[in-house]
Amino acid sequence: MKLWREVATVARLDFAEVLRSRWLVFSLVVHAVLATMFVLVGLRESGVVGFTGMGRALMSWSHALLFLLPLLALSATAQVVNQARDDGSLELLLANPISRTGYFLGTSLVRAIALCAPLLVTMPLAALVGAAAFGQDVPWDFLLRGIGVSTALLLCFTAFGLCISVLVRNQQKALVLTILAWVAGIALIDFALVGVMLQWELPPSAVFALAVLNPVQCARLALLSAAQPELSTFGPVGFFLANKVGSTGLLLLGLGWPLLLGLTAWTWSLGSFRRRDLV
Repeated sequence: MKLWREVATVARLDFAEVLRSRWLVFSLVVHAVLATMFVLVGLRESGVVGFTGMGRALMSWSHALLFLLPLLALSATAQVVNQARDDGSLELLLANPISRTGYFLGTSLVRAIALCAPLLVTMPLAALVGAAAFGQDVPWDFLLRGIGVSTALLLCFTAFGLCISVLVRNQQKALVLTILAWVAGIALIDFALVGVMLQWELPPSAVFALAVLNPVQCARLALLSAAQPELSTFGPVGFFLANKVGSTGLLLLGLGWPLLLGLTAWTWSLGSFRRRDLV
C-alpha cells in the first residue's frame, strides 16, 4: 500500500512535467497529422482513383507508425532519469519518504500512458470519422490488430528508453544512443539481414529467426499477415511463414516478443537503478 502511494505521488509530479513540456500535445498533433494524411486524405482520393479503401489506408498508417513510434518512445524516455540526476531533482525527491522502486514505477507508468493514449484515441477516432465521412466499413479486426501491435512496440521501446536513461548518465551520450537504437531497429537490421541472405543461402526458417529478433520486424509481419495471409511477396520465406507459423502465430509473436523484450529491459533498468548511486 505504501508503494502505491509513492507511485501516485511520483506520477502526479511527472505528469505535471509532461504537461509542462507539452510532450503530450506534441504526440497528439503528430498522430492527428498522420491520421489526416493516411486515412482522411487517402479515403478522399480513393473515391477518385477507386483502388483503395479503409483497410488499405489503415494498413499504410500502421506501417508509418512502426517507423515513428520507436523514435517517439525513445525520445520521451531516454533522458528521464539522467536529467533528473543532473538537475538534482532526483536526489531531492528521494530525500523524502519515496523509494527508488516507487519513483521508477511511477515515472514508467506516466511515460507509458502519455505515449499510448494518443495512439489509442486517434486510431479508432480516425477510422470512425473516415467511415462516417466516406461511407466505408471499418475493418475492426485489422484496426484492433494494429492498435495491439503498435501498443506492444511502443511499450517495448519505452522500456528501452528508460534503460538508456538509467545506464547512461551523460545526456549527450544518451541522445546518441537513442538515435542509434532507432536506426538499428528501423534500418540497419534490414540491411544486415539482406547482406546475410546474399552472402549465404539460408533456409527460410533461419531467415525468419534472424528477422524476428528485431521487434519492429515482428510487428511488420503481424500486420502484413492480416492484409496478405499467404505472404507471397516474401517468396519462400513467405510460404514458410504462411504454412508453418500462420497469421495467428505471427500476431502472437508480434505482441509477445516486443512485450517480453520490453519487460526484460524494464526489469534490468529497475535493478540497475536501485543499485547505482544517485550522483
